[in-house]
Amino acid sequence: MLEVGIKAPDFSLPDQNGEKHSLSDYKGKKVILYFYPKDNTSGCTKQACGYSRLLPQFTEKGAVVLGVSKDTVESHKRFEDKQGLEITILADPELTVIKDYDVWQEKKLYGKVSMGVVRTTYLIDENGIIIKANGKVKAAEDPKNMLAEI
Repeated sequence: MLEVGIKAPDFSLPDQNGEKHSLSDYKGKKVILYFYPKDNTSGCTKQACGYSRLLPQFTEKGAVVLGVSKDTVESHKRFEDKQGLEITILADPELTVIKDYDVWQEKKLYGKVSMGVVRTTYLIDENGIIIKANGKVKAAEDPKNMLAEI
């Protein structure tokens, strides 16, 4: 996980509609950048739906919500359509940004060790500085916790 107080790495990734988004596009706004393992899984769905429900409140506070996973643009589009998502979800199948933000790590599940995305949320200020870094995030609680942070 990246440290609080450092400049967040810039990136350029496509969203669920194939449109490119860069962190630098959001200069002057707070950015909630959250990394999640997989579209249409239980925890990831709770997290994305929670952010979608609270999006008007994030917007009121001048914040943008960006979700990132290693799923494809097409997978994200299906996820958005199935769940009625209002947030922007970015596709990083090459793991470039996922690795830049140090969330591609060894995970253990039922004794099996594998590499995967560790659910992590960063709050980035208007100047691109990481002001909060949450690792081992509880999916269902993350949206309301981050709303309280801003």
